[in-house]
Amino acid sequence: MTRYGMAIDLSRCQGCRACVEACKIENNTPSAVFWMHVFRLEQGEYPNTSISFLPRPCQHCNNAPCVKVCPVGARFKRDDGLVLTDFDRCIGCRYCEVACPYGVNFFNWRDPEAAFADYQVPFDDPALVPVTGGAIPPYKNPDLEELHGEEQRLTAGSAHFKGVMEKCTFCVQRVEKNLAPACVQNCPVGALQFGDIEDDRSPVSQFIKDKKQFKLLEDLGTDPSVVYVGGTPPASDAHEIERPLTKVEA
Repeated sequence: MTRYGMAIDLSRCQGCRACVEACKIENNTPSAVFWMHVFRLEQGEYPNTSISFLPRPCQHCNNAPCVKVCPVGARFKRDDGLVLTDFDRCIGCRYCEVACPYGVNFFNWRDPEAAFADYQVPFDDPALVPVTGGAIPPYKNPDLEELHGEEQRLTAGSAHFKGVMEKCTFCVQRVEKNLAPACVQNCPVGALQFGDIEDDRSPVSQFIKDKKQFKLLEDLGTDPSVVYVGGTPPASDAHEIERPLTKVEA
């Protein structure tokens, strides 16, 4: 059976954040919400310092704590390994946000149409109209209005709803069309790979074959589906000097 996973080669990542931009465009995330984040890490003491980058999507854990704590079964794990949210069941209790050790969950505070009004301002710029033809990107992706997978569960993601928890979906709307997630598709240096990690012949399996691997916070027993190669886990003296931008509202 197919089990999806992602591999990230830290030796290739340049911190360009093309993956962050691709994710935001594909999934139409609200202002100040980034499902993919690239950590910029500084290690050592001046003048002997080094900087590295670590992309962090949702880890789609095989032993996902967010699934265990959801009181209404809105957060669920599919047989193919994707951890998703049923927006019709989600009550916005945010237990998943608290349980996740990776900080990948976001609560949708605002009505999506109102929130998307923030994005319309720059597209009204007269200088852009000749280029865009007056088109404004939609606040939702029609692909996610359909039911996905054999379980026939609704998916919170690029179709946004107020009061619902959202996170990286590995671009399930693209995966089900046999396309790679947007972050993988748009990485200019091929640092990200995606596919069936149970198939030894798949590109993602070949990508990590015979390479030293690690997963984030392995000691917590979450068993992430994201594998890192070409680097080492962030050291205890590695300082995050650029934190994810979050939006706090009452």
